[in-house]
Amino acid sequence: MDAREEGVRACNKEAIKSCFDSEKGLLDRRIFVDQDLYDLEMKNIFARAWNFMCHESQIPEIGDYFINYIGEDQVIIVRDKSGEVQVLLNSCRHRGNALCRAEQGNAKSFVCSYHGWHFALDGELIGVPGMSPFYRKDFDKSQWGLVKAAQVDNFHGFYFATLDPDAPSLPDYLGDVGRTGLAMIASRGDVEVVDGIQKNTIDCNWKVAVDNLFDWYHVAYSHASAGEAGVLDLAAVTQANDQMVMLGEYGHAISGPAIKQEMQDEIVGMSDDERKQWNKEEAARSNGRVTRALRMKVAEEMMGPAGVRSIGHPNIFPNLWIATGGSQLCLRLPRGPQMTELWWFTVLPKDQTPEERRMTVRFNSHLFGPAGLLEQDDGENWSQSTRAARGVVGGSYPHNLTMALGHDEVKEDPSGQKWIETRINEHGQRWTYQAWTDWMAADSWADLKANHTPVPTGRV
Repeated sequence: MDAREEGVRACNKEAIKSCFDSEKGLLDRRIFVDQDLYDLEMKNIFARAWNFMCHESQIPEIGDYFINYIGEDQVIIVRDKSGEVQVLLNSCRHRGNALCRAEQGNAKSFVCSYHGWHFALDGELIGVPGMSPFYRKDFDKSQWGLVKAAQVDNFHGFYFATLDPDAPSLPDYLGDVGRTGLAMIASRGDVEVVDGIQKNTIDCNWKVAVDNLFDWYHVAYSHASAGEAGVLDLAAVTQANDQMVMLGEYGHAISGPAIKQEMQDEIVGMSDDERKQWNKEEAARSNGRVTRALRMKVAEEMMGPAGVRSIGHPNIFPNLWIATGGSQLCLRLPRGPQMTELWWFTVLPKDQTPEERRMTVRFNSHLFGPAGLLEQDDGENWSQSTRAARGVVGGSYPHNLTMALGHDEVKEDPSGQKWIETRINEHGQRWTYQAWTDWMAADSWADLKANHTPVPTGRV
């Protein structure tokens, strides 16, 4: 057993469970900097979970591929000759060399630049130089194809993959909250990802970046400059006293502002044409600031009676954020305990006019991402929060996640949807870290299914 494996095994269940005290809302800062815990995350969370790969619009034709990651394993998402989507480890079975160096493109097959091993689009090894003179024909190519994801599936064109054959199906994994979050985008109609994924790294732990998407407490302070510049109407965007939280199995959650039920009742009575006209007039009134667009009728069915009222932020556990009203996705990709790579995808309806498309892309690029006004504020905070956890003394003090703890009630609709009507709170953060504890302490999917924390009911 090597030192790395010994370190991972030293993270026993009792030690992991002690990292988060859900009753007191206290979190051990060690989880943001500890290498052994990070190594266990790669094994127990990322290698086990369903991870977002790409949207179907990024690989429409045979041979189209896109490069992504499952934890620190780089993968090729490719449409093979039969039209099926494959997820293959981007690692030659001979010496591990990366087959694809471009971030996306089209290929007829994959050839390793090291020794020329040749793989079909479905991962089959179809050519090995020197089979006769060097291998003496004593080699079984059928046993050395590229490693495939254990399961690949899509939800409304959004492809996910898991490396664990024992994982539940994608619909079961997503559950109501995960499906509701993705429906924020899917309910916008036929959409496509804009070419050019914005990527940048921040010296923070990936969980700090995930935690922040549920945090509406920081908006008035961290993003005050955006308010002063007229980019945001902070009070209107935050809606401090009109918040909704939805907590789902395996750590999925949605948290943030909500449409009041009285207003939603009025919206339900509007036709799609009336909603589009309202959105057009609201955009004109906003003068370039962030606005809230009314969803079309299909969203009421896709998102459910409670979910359709949410205008907050969903996170598909572990690390997929649906942002900016469903027009952006962000992956928080781990790059060690104290480094995160952020990937920003812009997702737009195909029927947008060129001018609407140009304006939306410009706005999204200047709100989030490496050139984003808000992301620059957030990145500084995440970096310093992670840095503090390294200190011998500073790291010994817990994070405080006590806001609204024990003060709210979970409601349930006859449809089965559960939600919390509340003010600014930290329910989403606590749920994320409780799920992190469950995943990290589980020995397998069977263990996780049997012992993960159930979706809360009653007082939370």
